[in-house]
Amino acid sequence: MDIQIVEQVKESLQVIIKCRKIDDEVRRLKSHIELFDSKLQARKEQEVFFVTPADVLYFESVDNRTYLYTEDEVMEIKKRLYELEFLLSDKDFIRISKSQIVNINKIKSLKPELNRTILATMCNGERLSISRKYVQSIRKMLSI
Repeated sequence: MDIQIVEQVKESLQVIIKCRKIDDEVRRLKSHIELFDSKLQARKEQEVFFVTPADVLYFESVDNRTYLYTEDEVMEIKKRLYELEFLLSDKDFIRISKSQIVNINKIKSLKPELNRTILATMCNGERLSISRKYVQSIRKMLSI
């Protein structure tokens, strides 16, 4: 790892990734860097909060409303799941069902179920079911 101070840089910070080839690992690193300083706007009661995506356990759509779950808070977010999927694509978030997108960094364990779904236990102990339709994509993302 190398850090250089360059007086002529136009932006306050510039990151250059040097690699032999662009693979999934490099794309993931790029996504982490891009996501580093972003915030999502969410509401709880009449208050507006700005949440770092890394603090989100998962998003869920219920009755045409989208909710953001952190370890100890549930807040409503104005974006739809497909918008979040696009915004957070390749940024450690993956759809696990028709109504949920999960932060894979917040998954504590995975347990295969008899019906070919997977039970994901989150870092706060909450359990989410990964539907059969999305099992392959999560296996691929996690290399399992």
